[in-house]
Amino acid sequence: MNAAKTKRGARGGKPAAKSKSKTAAGKRTGTSRVIARHKPAKPKAAKRVAGRRPASKRAVPKRAAPKRAAPKRAAPKPAAAPTAPAAAKLGIGQPVPDFALPASGGSTWQLRDARARKLVLYFYPRDNTPGCTLEGQQFAALAPRFDEAGTTIVGVSRDSVASHDRFCAQMKFPFLLLSDADGLACALFDVIKEKNMYGRTVMGIERSTFLLDADGVLRHEWRKVKVEGHALAVLEAAQAL
Repeated sequence: MNAAKTKRGARGGKPAAKSKSKTAAGKRTGTSRVIARHKPAKPKAAKRVAGRRPASKRAVPKRAAPKRAAPKRAAPKPAAAPTAPAAAKLGIGQPVPDFALPASGGSTWQLRDARARKLVLYFYPRDNTPGCTLEGQQFAALAPRFDEAGTTIVGVSRDSVASHDRFCAQMKFPFLLLSDADGLACALFDVIKEKNMYGRTVMGIERSTFLLDADGVLRHEWRKVKVEGHALAVLEAAQAL
């Protein structure tokens, strides 16, 4: 008989079954019980309070939209400072204030030095232009007769002295041309006007002539002058003065 049978016979029953080993997974194997490994308890979910959501899911209250600022009203413009009243316009019978201007030939002409004789001041727009050239030629042609009438002729424009010198040399004018670059005499006699030139609006000298007596008093004026025949009309007024 072999050893297994001998052992079974000795006990009077079937041979005892060998107990199976415990597994690392903590499961039962066969009839033996395996001790389960300890696992950490899961955190309990927060209890729901009736009518409320969990804190983590609670809706964040919406912020009120910022109020739009009312549009700012434009600040009222400050009232313009009052300007000084314009100088009174020269009128017939009024003495003309003294003034001095640079003249052709490099000299300085002064009104007070022209007294004791009648004076013609003719304002023209520009040197060496057709209308101004013709006007100067007509005064030059009548210069001897003006002299006989005790009258001095002086032309005035805003051109430079150098421009006047060239104009006088070319036209052989027997009288002076004054350079009123700063508009002193033009403002005094109010001859700067708005003009239409080649479709553009510009400010410039309006052709005008003034006759003063030997005391410097304004006796005659001609505005918006038409060149043809003008010098003769001025001569007649000077002879009659």
